[in-house]
Formats: sequence, C-alpha cells, structure tokens
Amino acid sequence: MAAPTVVALAGGVGGAKLADGLQALLGGRLSVVVNTADDCTRHGLLVMPDHDTVLYNLAGIEQPGLGWGIEGDTHAVMDQLGVYGEPTWFSLGDRDLALHIARTAAVRAGARPTEACLAAQRSLGVAARILPMADAPVATAVRTAEGWLEFQEYFVHRRQAPEVLELRLDGIDAATPTPEAAAAIDAAGAIVIGPSNPLVSIGPILAVPGMRDRLAAARGRGARAAAVSPIVGGRALKGPADRMLASLGHEPTALGVARLYADLVDVFVLDAVDAALAPEVEALGLEALVTDTVMADDAARVRVAAEVLRGVGVA
Repeated sequence: MAAPTVVALAGGVGGAKLADGLQALLGGRLSVVVNTADDCTRHGLLVMPDHDTVLYNLAGIEQPGLGWGIEGDTHAVMDQLGVYGEPTWFSLGDRDLALHIARTAAVRAGARPTEACLAAQRSLGVAARILPMADAPVATAVRTAEGWLEFQEYFVHRRQAPEVLELRLDGIDAATPTPEAAAAIDAAGAIVIGPSNPLVSIGPILAVPGMRDRLAAARGRGARAAAVSPIVGGRALKGPADRMLASLGHEPTALGVARLYADLVDVFVLDAVDAALAPEVEALGLEALVTDTVMADDAARVRVAAEVLRGVGVA
C-alpha cells in the first residue's frame, strides 16, 4: 500500500516553517495549498508573498531570523527605483525580483499562476508541491478607521498598526480551487492547517467556493485533520493575528482559534504554555495535542511536524 499523502494549508512564516518540517519528513508526499489573497502587483510584476515565503523556506534559502525573502539578498534595484521616484516601501530583493520577473513573464505568455509557480519550485529543487489556492485573482482588503486599505498597504506600509474592523475578499465568489489543489485534497490521507493567521492566511483558502466541502469529503472518507495554533500564551509569535482576532470579535487565544476550526479538524495542537486550555479544546469535540510548538530552528520544525503527523496517524 502506498504511503499516505498530506495536504497542508499555509500562509506566512509560521505556516512556512511547519511546511518545511513536513517536507523534511514527507518529501514529495506533501502538497502545500497556499493563500493567494495577499498577492499584489508591484512595479508591474506579480508578487505572491505567501507562496514565496513557503517556497524560500522549502528551498532552504530564506532569510534566517526573518523567515521570508532570500538569505543574503541585496536591494540595488529598489534603491535605483527610488532614484526614479518609485515607491520603495514594499521592498523586493534583487534575487527575489528574479522570481517575480520570471513568473510574470510566464503568466503573460499564457501560463496559469499555478503552472508558473510549479516551474519555479522545480528550478529550486523543492520536493513538495506548493499550490496556489486559486488561479483567479482574490484580494484581501482591510477596513480601518481610515476606511478600506489594500492588504499590503495595511500589512507592510502601515506595519499592521491600524485596528482591523472588517475584512473583505474581493474576487472570492469567482474563484475555484485549482485543479492541482483539488486533486491533492481529494487524494490526501491527512490534512494539516499550519500555525498561520486564521483570518487572513487560512481564512481566504477556506473561503474559496467548494474548498470546505472538499476538506469535509476528505475527512468523510477517513483522512484525519489537524490544526496548529498560531497563538501561544495569548500572543501571536509573529504578525498581527492576536490583535486582529480581538478586534474582529474572537478570543485571542489558542482556544479562540480552536473554535474557528472546530468543524474542520479532528486534532488541535496547542503549545505547552496553553496546556490548561486542553479540556476546553476537548469540550469542542476535538483531540487536544499539547507540545512545544515554537519552531526556533530546523530541528524544531521537524520535531513539531513529527508530532502533528503522529496526531493524524501518518508515519
């Protein structure tokens, strides 16, 4: 019997770290479905931040300590763009720009974004497949006291400072799961939701029409599903997830995240710091798996991935 395949849902640095650990254990048996609702066009180029963060981590070239971008990258092009009066607050490294140029050229020549992304992954020798959630454009918008902001304006330019009052996914009704993402979920032996922001990294993936039904069908035929909390001790390890949960009416704790995923997973993984919440997680009908979820180095990524895989019954 063939070993089971695993599908991870991910976005951002936390999801990328777990995906890297999963790839170390599963290799080509792993597919990562990534959020594309924070994609944007910069300087005429298609930039896919969540895909690219996962890509660079799985290729082993991410910036240590940051988890995104390429290690040792330079910014000569951005510096020169500033000379010409171009905005440079969304800084792209020179080697990073090469990916955006190649991908944009492929899409303009008729390739689907998924096809262009898979080609880049092959070029970097990535064993797993990183699959955009949809090929049709979807864009997260954030409402603040100043009005609606494009996601990267909020996340990068404003440094996540404004309080988030509402989220909107432009284009979501016209999106569908890519054929590759749909096929991966349909064949999966297990599903893992990474420790990503549940509202703006995982939320858009789940909002793609038909995605929740596919995940439910996978569980219906026996695939177990787990989610890893991005909130540890009431705080997000990275990014604005805790503040965003609170401002949008959710409890900014691991338990609050578990409530969001209660109808989607069988196992909820929470950090040992939050062990006291395990009984309340189990009261939701979930299995609580308590472990050290902080992935400070490569060994920790593999350790957490191994714990998650044991939780879903995948060796």
